[in-house]
Amino acid sequence: MSAPSSTLRVAVVAEFYPSRRDPVWGIWAHRQVLAARAAGAELRVIVLHRVVPPRASLAAGPAAAARALRTLMSEPREQLLDGVQIHYLPYVSPPRDAHYPSWGAWAAPGLAVALRRLRGAFRFDLVHAHNAVPAADAVRRARLGAPLVVSVHGGDVLHTAGRGPAGAEAVSRGLGAARLVLANSQGIAELSAANGARETRVVHLGTDLPAPARTRHGEAAGEQSLVTVAHLVARKRHADVLRALAVLGDRHPRLRYKVIGDGPERTALEGLAARLEVSDRVDFLGQLTPQEALEQARRCTLFVMPSTEEAFGVVYIEAMAGGLPAIGCRGEPGPEEIAAAGDGFVLVPPGDIERLSQRIDELLTDRQRLREAGQRARATVAANFTWERCGEQTLSAYRDVLR
Repeated sequence: MSAPSSTLRVAVVAEFYPSRRDPVWGIWAHRQVLAARAAGAELRVIVLHRVVPPRASLAAGPAAAARALRTLMSEPREQLLDGVQIHYLPYVSPPRDAHYPSWGAWAAPGLAVALRRLRGAFRFDLVHAHNAVPAADAVRRARLGAPLVVSVHGGDVLHTAGRGPAGAEAVSRGLGAARLVLANSQGIAELSAANGARETRVVHLGTDLPAPARTRHGEAAGEQSLVTVAHLVARKRHADVLRALAVLGDRHPRLRYKVIGDGPERTALEGLAARLEVSDRVDFLGQLTPQEALEQARRCTLFVMPSTEEAFGVVYIEAMAGGLPAIGCRGEPGPEEIAAAGDGFVLVPPGDIERLSQRIDELLTDRQRLREAGQRARATVAANFTWERCGEQTLSAYRDVLR
């Protein structure tokens, strides 16, 4: 392999990445690409684009499945996003639930061709795979001989490795093939080492710092709002926030809860809001573009997401950067690390509605305390969690691998 050029060149391989079909999916991977580019690297991206309709559309009947397949197949293979060249590589694989650890094997043949073709036009120095399964496993099977860096965002070690021997073996192979594994928190780094990584390094994801907000939206009129930005799945624990909203009804009758995101739990959450008699104070805003989600969230008073199995949680620092104090769950790798970095982030025990309600009440009742917590939250992010810092650390990791 040739020595790296003065501008370090990187081929990024990812399963989760924004597309025209879904501009939110894997936005953190794209932002890290942009951060590394701003730090001085040159990057191209290959997205493992699975062209199998989701199970929900298959269950809805042939017509729904056909529409979903047409949507997947119509995704342009070559795209330019923020000046980054992206190739969407179609592949097929069996259902996720029983076969996800094998997806790297299904993607590998097409990826081998795509990477060799890319290398002919873009002589990359290394490959950066986002997640051990399926991306790193597919790169390993492609047998390029290029140095491999793998980012672990949580799913590999919190979920896939626990899918029986096949999952553990696939994760171990993917991590073991990497010269360096980048983890989004120290807890995930330790789990990566326990699952086959030879060398690990923590590189936190980041956010942009907006101009400081003088007054939180609605405060002048006495209105306050909680907000969560997340996929609507059980582990994000939106239900806990709904229950806290009900508990706080007497003390904060005008308090609203804005739910940004969509997912399989939406119907259940809407039903719970109705049973708790808080539907008139809950706004289900659905999935928004990343920029729209940020703008909506930063108009609120307090970010609340007491989720479990949280490897890092970019949404916490995005909210905090805008001056919102945040509440997360104790005992989770990412939230514990963010809280240890500075102030403005409160942790509560998992599933403890009483403690969650108390912490929300304490902040909303004392305006001065709320304002100071927001200022400290922003300062914590500025010192530790910017995209500029992430880009510099990512580029440094690339250079160290090539040494």
